[in-house]
Amino acid sequence: MADEVRPESGVLVIRASGAATALAALVAGGGATPSTGHVQLVLRATLPRRLPTEVRKLTVPGCTVEVSDGALVLTVAAHRLSIDFAELAPLMFQQVPVDRSLEALCSSAVAHLLAAASRPDVIDRTGAAHHLTGLVELVVRSALSAELHRADTAAARYREAVDYVNRHLTDPDLTAERIAEALFISRRRLYQLFDDGDGISGRIRRMRIDRAKELLADPTRGSHGIAELAKLCGFVNAAHFSRTFRRIVGSTPSEYRDSVAEVHRGDQPAEDG
Repeated sequence: MADEVRPESGVLVIRASGAATALAALVAGGGATPSTGHVQLVLRATLPRRLPTEVRKLTVPGCTVEVSDGALVLTVAAHRLSIDFAELAPLMFQQVPVDRSLEALCSSAVAHLLAAASRPDVIDRTGAAHHLTGLVELVVRSALSAELHRADTAAARYREAVDYVNRHLTDPDLTAERIAEALFISRRRLYQLFDDGDGISGRIRRMRIDRAKELLADPTRGSHGIAELAKLCGFVNAAHFSRTFRRIVGSTPSEYRDSVAEVHRGDQPAEDG
């Protein structure tokens, strides 16, 4: 089997063969589907033991299905698919979660087709090609719909988490556990939402520093001491606030306030006389 791909159960891999096909699949807004090349689906397959070894591969016009070592490979000519490559791009060349029931349906359909294909007088090759193309469309569209739903849900959860942090920035006891409980998700799921290098703790810290910069730049708060501003931004004390601010911004809170005030003074129009 090509490239010896052995996906785990519940995982789908979608690939493209042919330079133009692969490029169209990878480039944003991939454009028109190429007239050459193939789209290939690889997923786990559970087939009956009684299925003869010699009928574990079937080639019909524009399509091929092959089973080996528990992996199922469905290959279809790119131009046969009705789905645009711009839609297909989010799924290409990565492991995509697929529902086990869809995986089982695909395995069952392929098993019955291969069994029937052992008798050439039973299966029409053109009809089999349409059947396999439809099966590929079913799997791809179902996986794409589920992936878009997951992405949309993740984006909504991310916004909810950021909103919650914004509303509770002044609380020094704000933790990932509290945020997860408020959103009714696990801490693991919360960490996944903020899997951008800084994590949820880093995001809270940066949001607090952004809030501090706003307060330090506000001339109406010029009389507020650093300790008071630290409290308004959720830091446990002024020393912790100053250390964190300097590490992220490159200056102390007092230095930042003075530099902003200097800029404001320079922007003031000169008085007449």
